[in-house]
Amino acid sequence: MNYLAHIYLSGSDRQLQVGNFIGDFVKGRKHEDYPKGIQRGILLHREIDRFTDCHPLFIETVELLRPAFGRYSGIIADMYFDYLLASDFKRYNHSVPLGLFAANFYLSTIINYRWLPERVQGFIFHFIWTNRLKQYANYEGLEYSLKIMSHYKTKAINPELSISFLKE
Repeated sequence: MNYLAHIYLSGSDRQLQVGNFIGDFVKGRKHEDYPKGIQRGILLHREIDRFTDCHPLFIETVELLRPAFGRYSGIIADMYFDYLLASDFKRYNHSVPLGLFAANFYLSTIINYRWLPERVQGFIFHFIWTNRLKQYANYEGLEYSLKIMSHYKTKAINPELSISFLKE
């Protein structure tokens, strides 16, 4: 669920960004049904997840969260890392501010809308309307995203508790 990090690591290639964004929604060999650029993004998404899931900092973060959040600790850790990237975005991207970066990505999703999986088509306009990528930069925006996740995924993701852990 670390959308911002996946998109950021895609550079400026629109199809690579979209593929990386939808990577969690395309299983198995279904990536072969997409244009080459989106295929590359889906495969990049999988590589990023493999790398991240084995990284000592990520593992340590998940273990710190596990007593409170159980199997959802990885999702919350992903979102924490998106918050850290968004809240100091200019440190990592000197040429484009977060708001413009987000707007460019939203345009990429509209241009490639027909390639978005049905589940993504179901939420992408709300995602854009609420400017979710930019909202990751503050506690309120992150909490809002966690509330949406808790509504669709499980009540085990307690947004308020998640934010209090991050603040500590």
